[in-house]
Amino acid sequence: MLDHDVIIVGGGLAGTRAAVEIARTLPDADIALIAKTHPIRSHSVAAQGGIAATLKNVDDTDSWEAHAFDTVKGSDYLADQDAVALLTQEAPGVVIDLEHMGVLFSRLEDGRIAQRAFGGHSHRRTCYAADKTGHAMLHELVNNLHRSGVTLYDEWYVMRAIVEEGVAKGVVAYHIESGRIEVMRAKILMLATGGYGRVFNTTSNDYASTGDGLAMAAQCGLPLEDMEFVQFHPTGLYPAGVLISEAVRGEGAYLRNANGDRFMENYAPKQMELAPRDITSRAIVMEVRAGRGINLDGSAGGPFVHLDLRHMGREKIMERVPFCWEEAHRLAGVDAAEEPMPVRPTAHYSMGGIPVNTRGQVRSSADGLTDGLYAAGECACVSVHGANRLGSNSLLECVVYGKLTGAAIAEDLPARKALDIDEEKYIEEAKVRIQGLLDRQGGERIDAVRQDLQDCMSEHCSVFRTDEVMSEGLAKLQAICERAGRVVLDDRSTVWNTELIEAMEIESLVVVAQTILNSALQRQESRGAHSREDFPDRDDPNFLKHTLAYYSPAGVEIRHMPVALGMFEPKERKY
Repeated sequence: MLDHDVIIVGGGLAGTRAAVEIARTLPDADIALIAKTHPIRSHSVAAQGGIAATLKNVDDTDSWEAHAFDTVKGSDYLADQDAVALLTQEAPGVVIDLEHMGVLFSRLEDGRIAQRAFGGHSHRRTCYAADKTGHAMLHELVNNLHRSGVTLYDEWYVMRAIVEEGVAKGVVAYHIESGRIEVMRAKILMLATGGYGRVFNTTSNDYASTGDGLAMAAQCGLPLEDMEFVQFHPTGLYPAGVLISEAVRGEGAYLRNANGDRFMENYAPKQMELAPRDITSRAIVMEVRAGRGINLDGSAGGPFVHLDLRHMGREKIMERVPFCWEEAHRLAGVDAAEEPMPVRPTAHYSMGGIPVNTRGQVRSSADGLTDGLYAAGECACVSVHGANRLGSNSLLECVVYGKLTGAAIAEDLPARKALDIDEEKYIEEAKVRIQGLLDRQGGERIDAVRQDLQDCMSEHCSVFRTDEVMSEGLAKLQAICERAGRVVLDDRSTVWNTELIEAMEIESLVVVAQTILNSALQRQESRGAHSREDFPDRDDPNFLKHTLAYYSPAGVEIRHMPVALGMFEPKERKY
């Protein structure tokens, strides 16, 4: 058995920032970070647009209160306002801290950190490193891990969290390279495993974003919060689905329909292309439904709209958003300085996740906590985003709540001790699970089952939803889940068997898909990213509350938890 003081599962921004904070506070702490890829291949590295903070470098009228209001309004008033206050108050300090670590932010002429406009924000407060902000941030944090002496287990797949009688004790992990299974014990366990975009067929997320941490928590009997709220980013490159950053619109790009009209004037006349993402995604879908989408030959009636950068000029494009130009050129054959990009909404971000308080402690219920278990980042739901996240607040959440959760762990660790684990039992269970997958004869193909699951979710729980469509989806999903239990592998080896990892990831996707659909079906209103055509209005008297979904193989039980209000009273959301 491998022993550490703290185990962090996940190598992205939230996990690495937490590790750095613990090491700063307790230099002698034995910290381990486990990731199924190398940490710098975590999905955080793909974040493009920026990180929001009221530095006031280009707008001295900005304030944390304005940032908080924009965030709460953007959330359609479902965000917990105590968590939002912390997020926005901590923002300037964490950005300056990142700069001191060595993050190469883009600069103004006078040398200060540059800031750009972003959707839903009332001021220019988004700090950026061209359009590779996550890349710049994660590389420096990983460098700091090495300097801090954190033990890295990269390319280890965590098969389960060990939580016994409400107490977290460690994990069971599988070494992808060798096939070795280890029980890893810790005084404190933190989950920072990212999102679950791969539950949909068109997503900006990488192949590793399969919701493993959420499934682990759910399989321990813990609830998942607000899973119905999935953000569809309006500008996924057609047909690949990869992200064309909101930074492009922040720098002045236009959205145009088949008639060449800047159609956002009809949906958000004040904010135009910089309306919040849920509003912009719905607008694009409505333009396509109305026959004003575009085909690849330029004719009307197609599945996408145009993102037009041509008026920005090649020099500005290559200086401010070079990666977006490169992606469009590589994947769609488009020179964005000469022709518009084809875009449509793509599954992008998980507002819901493992419920936590502002110290990162995982909730076992609306009023209970799980001893020794913490979470942060996209896999968690401290609910700073509520029903819809504003662009450039996700990197901010990872860094702020990574830091705050790390500080909480450092504060709690001295009073904790390692607890007994029946190592043999967990090793044997893991071996039986793996051997069962390797030995299975005659069954379903992984690719077919995964594709059908992703198609089902995209068809039945996308930008617009109804009871009828989601109920059909739930019936389909049940059949797909049964098929997922019959997948058969071509690769029977235990060394670098990526097919085996994919088979275990499907089990995570199944749990996540069921909680999303069940949570969405019970919320009979439209709020933020959850848009019900059969219930088109927001219903505060009945649904100004968080969803807590408890998964079991027998079904999903829905309970609720109050929203933390305080600073801003809910009102109609207009842009």
